Amino acid sequence: MTSPRKQIILGHYIGGVNHTTVWSDPAAGSQIAFSSFQHAAQAAERGKFDFFFLAEGLILRERLGQIFDQDIVGRPDTLPVLASLAAVTEHLGLVGTLNATFNEPYELARQLASLDHLSGGRAGWNVVTSFDAFTGQNFRRGGFLHRDDRYVRAKEFVALARQLWDSWAADAIVADAEHGRFLRDAAVGTFRHSGRQFDVAGQFTVPRSPQGRPVILQAGVSPQGRDFAAATADAIFSPYRELGPAQEYYRDIQARVVRAGRPPGSVKLLPGGAFVLGDTAADAVERQREVARAQVSGRTAQILLETVWNRDLSGYDPDGPLPDVDPDPTGPPVIQGRARIAEDPFETVRTWRALAEANRYSLRDLAIRVFSHTEFVGTPTQIADRLDHFVQNDGSDGFILGSHVTPGGIDEFVDKVVPLLQERGSLRAEYSGTTLRDNFGLPRDSAAPDRTPQGAPT
Repeated sequence: MTSPRKQIILGHYIGGVNHTTVWSDPAAGSQIAFSSFQHAAQAAERGKFDFFFLAEGLILRERLGQIFDQDIVGRPDTLPVLASLAAVTEHLGLVGTLNATFNEPYELARQLASLDHLSGGRAGWNVVTSFDAFTGQNFRRGGFLHRDDRYVRAKEFVALARQLWDSWAADAIVADAEHGRFLRDAAVGTFRHSGRQFDVAGQFTVPRSPQGRPVILQAGVSPQGRDFAAATADAIFSPYRELGPAQEYYRDIQARVVRAGRPPGSVKLLPGGAFVLGDTAADAVERQREVARAQVSGRTAQILLETVWNRDLSGYDPDGPLPDVDPDPTGPPVIQGRARIAEDPFETVRTWRALAEANRYSLRDLAIRVFSHTEFVGTPTQIADRLDHFVQNDGSDGFILGSHVTPGGIDEFVDKVVPLLQERGSLRAEYSGTTLRDNFGLPRDSAAPDRTPQGAPT
């Protein structure tokens, strides 16, 4: 008997304010107008995607003390956007990146629980941490949380948020035709927590949602991060897009899930990816070459390499060789507000120089090779084949897909690739549930309430 095909989980993200978004494309639109978010979300729902995802930018980046000009478009707050999208979608999950370092558990748990109700149980939270003082200056005096403490705070933060969500019993609200709705127990929503990071007590104001708790997503690469994600997440952003390493990561995470006392398969793994489609394979490759050069101009190439060199590289010819100086990791930061990409900048530069020499890359060519990632390039059939092969062979449980064009880039994927995945039975033809947990194939939280309140007429 042939085993059933795994259902591919699909998320769609709108890229942040960075070099991967080609603003000069004639099809590009605003990254802050609601119409852009609405278009992207409704297109993803038309394609039976599981969720729409928004990243978070808490501060405008700087270069040599000046606002980084790629960021001047602005970075709207995640939660109001997702709440607005709840009104114009019916089935699509709504997931946002929200920082556990610079928020407070009561406030954020209340906002997410409210979004879960507004959307009928479709809210998700991508838990992230931060330790850099530059970002932190917007939030805390001194801006600093020690790197080793970020997971300590995040672990207690998530546990406390769940305590708040669980403080309401599923049957706390009673309804009947004669008396209307009332609380069964006056102590509903009461909580108390005393820990290393938080000491709070009070009453939570939001009842249990249709899925019990918002879905938790995380990223975990380090051993500490993997343990944290395996113990607390419902889904994990995998960093691996090549099948071999992805399968090793998949097995490792699932083993950590079991060691954490959770059922096998209760955590879904989701790498990110971008795509470029063509009528032929050659067309797709040529189109991707054009996209990459639009993403990484000569000036952008200089700036991207500055994130590793930590030197002003504006004097180096983008069409010439790589800089002939070593990195300066101990000097004042040239770029602030961007995630560090190299643990050992000297080793990274040595690797890049060898790559450039072997391929006769210019500075810009090297930046395109390293920073302009498009994981899926080909015809619709080729991309459908690769996605399906990757998931069916446990490289992941799905993908979070983005495009270089905001907001309409996803339309081409929905129109040309989605039908192929549906034909082979790897992607739903219709939604079978109403919550994000339903979309992911995860059980609803055991304390989730029924949609019909107790005592209400049926």
